[in-house]
Amino acid sequence: MGGKPCIRGQRVTVGMIVGQIGAGRSIDALLADYPYLAREDVLEALSHAASRARGARG
Repeated sequence: MGGKPCIRGQRVTVGMIVGQIGAGRSIDALLADYPYLAREDVLEALSHAASRARGARG
């Protein structure tokens, strides 16, 4: 996936998860579309993105 952070080795990137949530999709909707993901995967992706954002802003 071009070095982008992915969920547990899946071809689902953190950016895709964050983008979907940012567009108003619910975690339940994501889990329905990607049944091989767990709620914890989505929460970890959001946590990772938040951590990166805090680091980028100083």
